[in-house]
Amino acid sequence: MSSIPFSFELYPPRTAESTRALHDTIDRLAEAGPEFISVTYGAGGSTGGRSLDVLRYIRTHTDTEPLAHLTCVGNTYAGAARLIREFLDAGVLSFLALRGDPPAGQSEDDVFLGDLESSAQLVQLIDRVQAERAPYEESPVRGNPGAVRVAPRRKVNIAVAAFPNGHPRSAYSSQHVDALLAKQAAGATVAITQLFFHPDHYLAFVERARRAGVTIPILPGIMPITSPARLARVLELTGEELPSELAIELEVEPTTEGRRRIGIRWAADLIRAVVDGGAPGVHLYAFNQHETVLDVLQSAGVIPARQLSAASKGTP
Repeated sequence: MSSIPFSFELYPPRTAESTRALHDTIDRLAEAGPEFISVTYGAGGSTGGRSLDVLRYIRTHTDTEPLAHLTCVGNTYAGAARLIREFLDAGVLSFLALRGDPPAGQSEDDVFLGDLESSAQLVQLIDRVQAERAPYEESPVRGNPGAVRVAPRRKVNIAVAAFPNGHPRSAYSSQHVDALLAKQAAGATVAITQLFFHPDHYLAFVERARRAGVTIPILPGIMPITSPARLARVLELTGEELPSELAIELEVEPTTEGRRRIGIRWAADLIRAVVDGGAPGVHLYAFNQHETVLDVLQSAGVIPARQLSAASKGTP
C-alpha cells in the first residue's frame, strides 16, 4: 500500500506562536511526501491573508504542492477574481472551490454580500482568471543574460467537495451527486469528500457517482477522531450520524493516549478499507498537528516506519 498518494489539510494560525508551530508541522508533513497540503480559508474569508502566508511558506520552504481553499459565501466575482490572481501570483496553482460556511453569527437564511451562488461558478471563475493571464511563462536561460525560455503555462488544478452521505441542504436524495456532476462540467479536476465513518459510505457514493457520469478522481477525506469532544464537534458541524462503536470506545477509555490510539486505529482501518475498495488516494484532516496523521499513515501501511521516524525526528 506504500504507493498510495496522500495529502493533508491545515488551517491558518491565529498567533505568532501558533505560526511557528504550524511551520514545524508543515516541514514534518512535507518530509513524508504528500501530493499536496491544503490550507482552509475561513468562513466569509475571515482568514484570507493568513491563508496566503501559509501557502507561501509551503511553496517556498517545501517541495509539496500548496492548495488554496476558496469560498463563495460573502464573496463577489470581483473580490474572488482579485484573490485568485493574488494566489496565482504567489505560485499557487491548485485550488479547492467551496460554497463555504456562513460567517460567525449568521445563518443560511441571511442575505450574504456576494454574487457567487455555487462552487461550480467558482470553478469556472478560477479557470477564467487564469486564462486571462499570459498563456505562457518565461524562465531565464543560465549563461545567456537576457535570454528566456518560453513554455506553456501550467493549467490550474481545481478540487471540489463531495458528500458521501448527502449535503445537509440537499433538497432531494441525489442532489449531492448532481451537484458533483455540475462541478465536473464546470472544470473540476478532482473531488475530496467530507469525512465519513464507515467505508461503505464512501464506496457506495463513488459507485453512485460513477453510474451518474462522474469521472474525476474522488479522494476520501479522513479525520482521526481522538476524543469524545472532537467527535461531538465534528458531528455538530457536519450533520453526520453518530458512529456508535467509536463513540463508546472513546467514552470508556480513561486516558488521553488510549483515546489517541483508538482514533489512529479507526482511521487506519478506514484507509485500508477504502483503498482496498479502489480509492485513488487519501486526504487527511490534520488539525495542524503532524504526529497523529503520520501515525495513521504508518499504521495503515501507506508510509513506512523508517520514513515516519525521519519525519517525526525532534518531535516532543
